Parts: sequence; C-alpha cells; structure tokens
Amino acid sequence: MVNNTSLGAAKNAKNDEFYTQYSDIEAEMNAYVEFNPDVFRNKTILLPCDDPEWSNFTKYFASNFTRFGLKKLISTSYAKSSGSQQLTLFEMDSPLYDEVKHTAHGKLFTLTRDVNNSGRIDTDDIVFSGYLQGDGDFRSPEVCKLRDEADVIITNPPFSLFREFLDWIVEAGKQFVIIGNMNAITYKSVFPLISSNQVWLGYSIHSGDRKFNVPDSYPLNAAGYGIDPDGKKFIRVKGVRWFTNIDHGKRHEKLVLDTMEHNLKFNKKLRKKFEKDYGKIEYPHYDNYDAIEVPFTDAIPSDYDGVMGVPITFMDKYNPEQFEIVSFRKGLDGKDLVYSVHTKTHTHTPYFRVLVKNKYPRTY
Repeated sequence: MVNNTSLGAAKNAKNDEFYTQYSDIEAEMNAYVEFNPDVFRNKTILLPCDDPEWSNFTKYFASNFTRFGLKKLISTSYAKSSGSQQLTLFEMDSPLYDEVKHTAHGKLFTLTRDVNNSGRIDTDDIVFSGYLQGDGDFRSPEVCKLRDEADVIITNPPFSLFREFLDWIVEAGKQFVIIGNMNAITYKSVFPLISSNQVWLGYSIHSGDRKFNVPDSYPLNAAGYGIDPDGKKFIRVKGVRWFTNIDHGKRHEKLVLDTMEHNLKFNKKLRKKFEKDYGKIEYPHYDNYDAIEVPFTDAIPSDYDGVMGVPITFMDKYNPEQFEIVSFRKGLDGKDLVYSVHTKTHTHTPYFRVLVKNKYPRTY
C-alpha cells in the first residue's frame, strides 16, 4: 500500500498522473444514475484532465453516451502529462494534427453524435477538435471557458492541486464528481463546504486502497506497486474517496446506533480503547469543549443529545438528515480537542475529530 508519506512525496515531486480504473468509475457513476436516472440527461460533461487515449473517464462516458442521454462530452489533456506527449490515434487520424503543437499544447476532444454512422455513439465517434492555445492547465482562460460551458465536471484531478481544483469548480457553481484523499476533509478550504452540505463523499469507496495506473516513468518505490496483465505500471493508494455535490442513495441511509449503556457494556473495541487510553469505561469529556469523545463510528450513542467528537471516517456514513456537523478539530480555546487521562498525569489529544450532534436522539 502507498502510505501518506508516499503520497506526500508524490505531491512534492508533482507525480500526479494517477489513472483511475474503469471499474471504479463505473461503480461510482452507476450509483448516481440509479438514484436519479436523469442525472446526466441533456448535460455537457467536461473531463478536464483526460486525454481519451489514456483516460478511462473518457472511455466510460463515451461508451455510455446514449444510455445517459448526454448532450456533449468534452475532454482536454495537459501538454506536460506523459499521456499527452504520446501520439494518439484520435490526433494522428485528424487533419488538424500538427507535429510541433503535439507536444507543446493541450488538446481538445469532443463527442456529440454518431460521426461514423455506425448506429451507435461510442469512443469511435470522439473527434480531435484541435490544439489549445496553452498547455491545457485547468486554470487557463480557455479551459475555464470550457468549464463555464459544462454542466458537470468529472475527473481525477492532480493530487498536488486538489484544493485549488475544487475551488475552481465551486466558484463556477458546477456539479462535479472528483477523486481526492480522505484527508482533504481536513483542509481549511474544504471542511466548510462539507459542513454546509455543499460537498459530500461519494457512494462507492469507503475503505481499503485503490489501484491506479501510472506512467512508465513513474518511480515505483512503494509496497503496493506492480505491473498489471497489460504490462502497465500501477500503485495502490490508501484513503482515496470520491468528492461530489451530486446526490446518491447512501447519503440518506440512516446509521443504526445503540444506546450509550449498551455500547459501554457490549462494544468490546470501545471498552478496550477507553480502558487503555482513559482508565475507566465511560465516554471521556473534552477539557476544552462541551462534548464527549467517540473514537469509533459504531460507538456513537443513540441516546446522547449533546455534541460528540467522532473520527473523520464517520463522514463515510454521514447522513445530513440524521446528524448536524457542529465544528472540526478545535476546542473553544482554539487548540486541538483534548481530554485528561485519569490514570496518568497527561492529557490525550485524539486524531482529527469532527464535532457532530444527533438531530433526533432516542429517549428511553
């Protein structure tokens, strides 16, 4: 697996070319369509980091163009990416091909209709629509113009630029589905969007790691790397999540909870944690905030009507109809949440906590 250190190294080195698996895209998009069959109907979708020769996003939406009732599919590539540096069939077969511009400019690809009169719309109907004036950076005026034309933006953005990419989407008021690291929830620019229900986690990825193909030039120095049956390099990345503002069914599933008394008596994981870190079997109360510490999502009490500090993995099961997000990480003194350890002489600062409140606590 690739740990946070490996991802940090990738970020610092700008090794951002992680190519998403087709199956991961399919599992996520199917959830939105099942929840709302017309979610993409008559929509223009922009894939702003996606040369169709290498991007499974482009292949997926081209293959499902008719099924989803799309209006238009737009893909752009970044000139400095490994994929864009290679000559593709879409480009080579076009009268617009330019040997000089090929490696120095971003590329534009569109799909709107059955170009080859095959009776269906698919990847064979993708048109190379020419070279961009610049290198295809999503922040460039021409890609911003494509963003403004689109209804939905879907991609795996550069890891090192996730915050900036999300801001770029939000400022335009677009629907989106993008991939990022779970820790993005902790970013100062992202958490307010989460807490105000402008952004939430997607449907299909909630644990484990995910495989991403990488360019041949990518340094494979992590434990979870390999070569797939097609001879392509891949790495496995932990903590991956979809981020979106498109509704899906899992977001409305109610989290089933037990009472505080039940948890303290029968939740073995909780009892072990409290006895080891706290010295007694009861929910610790923070020293610098009127809230209790709940170290595991399955230990959230159903009958507690106050504020609770829960791990950020709780966001995988967050239902805005059931819970209210109050704050993140900090106590009233502006410092990290902390509680006193009764059996020792020091305090304990739990890792990132989201402060939440059960909107409808059960009473007995």
